[in-house]
Amino acid sequence: MKAISSSITKGVQLMSRLQCADNSGAKELEIIAVKGYHGVLRRLPAAGVGDVVVCTVKKGKEKMMHQMVHCVVVRQKKEYRRNDGTRIKFNDNAAVLVNPKTFEPTGTEIRSVVAREAVERFSMIGKIASMVV
Repeated sequence: MKAISSSITKGVQLMSRLQCADNSGAKELEIIAVKGYHGVLRRLPAAGVGDVVVCTVKKGKEKMMHQMVHCVVVRQKKEYRRNDGTRIKFNDNAAVLVNPKTFEPTGTEIRSVVAREAVERFSMIGKIASMVV
C-alpha cells in the first residue's frame, strides 16, 4: 500500500453500511473491522477513502450472503480535504471487494465513481473503474 496525498477525515465507522460498487455479486456490506487500526479504549474503529476494511455481505446473491470479505472504501459521504484546498464528498458510502493477500479487485468492472485517493493506493481499482474523480 502506498501513502495518500490527501488528509482524509475518517467518515465511516464500525457497523456502517456500504454499497458495493463492483459486479462481484454483493449489494450491501457492513463493516466489522478496520485493517491496521490502532485506536483508543472504547473508541469505535473508523475508516476513510482508501482504507481496507473487513465486511460481511448483508444483501446480494445467495452464494455471497453472510460471507466475510475484505474491501477498499472508494467513496464516503463525509467531506475531506485535498492538498490543493478543494473539499470533496460523495452521495453515498461505497466499497470494492478485494483479495485479502494481493488487494486486487474480485469484480471485473466498476460502473460508478471512484475517488482518486483510493486509486493512488490501489492502482488495480483504477484500471477497472469507469470514472475516477
